[in-house]
Amino acid sequence: MPIALGLESSANKLGVGIILHTSESHGPSTPPSPHDSAHSDDERPASHSKTTSPPVQILANLRHTFHSPPGTGFLPKDTAAHHRQWVVRLVKQAMKQANVRVDDIDCICYTKGPGMGAPLASAALAARMLSQLWDKPLIGVNHCVGHIEMGRSITGADNPVVLYVSGGNTQVIAYSAQRYRIFGEALDIAVGNCLDRFARVLNISNDPAPGYNIEQLAKSGKVLLDLPYAVKGMDVSFSGILARVEELGHRLQQGLEWKDAESGADITEADLCFTLQETVFAMLVEITERAMAHVGASQVLIVGGVGCNERLQEMMGLMASERGGSVYATDERFCIDNGIMIAHAGLLAHGMGFKTPIEESTFTQRFRTDEVLINWRD
Repeated sequence: MPIALGLESSANKLGVGIILHTSESHGPSTPPSPHDSAHSDDERPASHSKTTSPPVQILANLRHTFHSPPGTGFLPKDTAAHHRQWVVRLVKQAMKQANVRVDDIDCICYTKGPGMGAPLASAALAARMLSQLWDKPLIGVNHCVGHIEMGRSITGADNPVVLYVSGGNTQVIAYSAQRYRIFGEALDIAVGNCLDRFARVLNISNDPAPGYNIEQLAKSGKVLLDLPYAVKGMDVSFSGILARVEELGHRLQQGLEWKDAESGADITEADLCFTLQETVFAMLVEITERAMAHVGASQVLIVGGVGCNERLQEMMGLMASERGGSVYATDERFCIDNGIMIAHAGLLAHGMGFKTPIEESTFTQRFRTDEVLINWRD
């Protein structure tokens, strides 16, 4: 039963995961939550769920996040320094939590791309070091494929249309002929980047994540303002929406009286967060429904960091239920970037005989989802 160690570092989260592909028919065990600490030894009892992917057992799933101050984003050089500082500590803690030795590890997996260059370089360097130090094969993994395969394994989704939404990517995907085919995507910035950049205007905290804090504020919003709605066939555009909502944010911060014309209620930060969420999520639901109709799918799988958003899941669920379908999503342990998804996808590729030679163990900021041969699926 093969075991893989995975390193994820495409953005501001450094993840280390250790996974076991079992030969038994039970589903994935529930791992401890990957707290932003390398010193967490908490454990939860295992639970099992049905899965159509190879049965997996999650032995360790740790994560540490670089947080920049409110009103700012994270710079690549600072993020990379954070990852270099924490990677050895997290690997040691993961090995301890998983109760595995070096001899038990079958391969070292790392995020090859897409992502931010400097943070990607940190994990690639660490993975090469471990591969040569431990004499283990190296597996470069596509970040997007990692999200999809982990989502399939955890939720048990059979052959869904995938909505992949994160800080760096927005794609509607369906599987065909050993490739994850992209049916639609963002033409400019990703939906998560749109949310994150708006959070800076309102000085919303980056801890635990700006998108999460926008979600909480939006729950108390009541006024829906007008924003651009930019769906272009199967693709979407968020830059114009961001420019407009930033204008509204600056207007609100001026402290001038601003009331809703219909209700007479004062416009608040919560109303702006509510408006932004409702608009961009409606666009995502629209293009996902169109993809479902095109391929005849009844299932939707939401992956990526923005996929944790309960309002997005709710809106997608309403659409899917009207079509007689269903929505699959995971919680923050697997939606948010993590090392276990890299270990899982890498181990699937390793099982098909794939490995990355040291001289080819590079990283790239641009690595399309549909470039990867998915030969572990029919």
